[in-house]
Amino acid sequence: MGQASGEVSVTRSPFAVLGLNASASADDVRSAYRNLVKTCHPDKFLDAQERAAAQEKMIALNLAYEAALKLASARQSVDSYKKKELPQDEALALAAKMLRRESPESALRYLLRTAQRDGAWYAMQGDILMVMDQYESAHQSYREAVRREPNNNEYRRGALDAAVALKKSRTLAGRLRLLVKRLKKR
Repeated sequence: MGQASGEVSVTRSPFAVLGLNASASADDVRSAYRNLVKTCHPDKFLDAQERAAAQEKMIALNLAYEAALKLASARQSVDSYKKKELPQDEALALAAKMLRRESPESALRYLLRTAQRDGAWYAMQGDILMVMDQYESAHQSYREAVRREPNNNEYRRGALDAAVALKKSRTLAGRLRLLVKRLKKR
């Protein structure tokens, strides 16, 4: 089948067959499919040859529709999971769980999935950053926790521990310790 105007090809991407770009949403796919079906449905043609050509176009459109819808829906599911906001208590609990499992990167990802940020949130971020040996950022997080809840001694202790760790990490012995620790992780 040629590439004349209005014809579709099975070798093209499903989005291209539907006249869409690859980032189209599932709703865009449905809308484009409906519009194209109206123009080339086999029942619209009386001539047997035109009907057969329309039937081939419909097959290509149906295959493209199914593939594009599957891709767009999967992409939408992943995007909505990544963007799903968690209540703060749930984010803190999941972050603490990941930290206990020695997975600070996952802990930080869970923690960042909440918009509500109070002293406990900043203290947890400090805990995670300490495990990741990011002492300066950890110190800043603990200081923010203390600013929000000045009477919390745990947050003050975290800020002090981070400041001491930061100071130690700037010495030759501290740098060597961090280097050895990073080499062991590999």
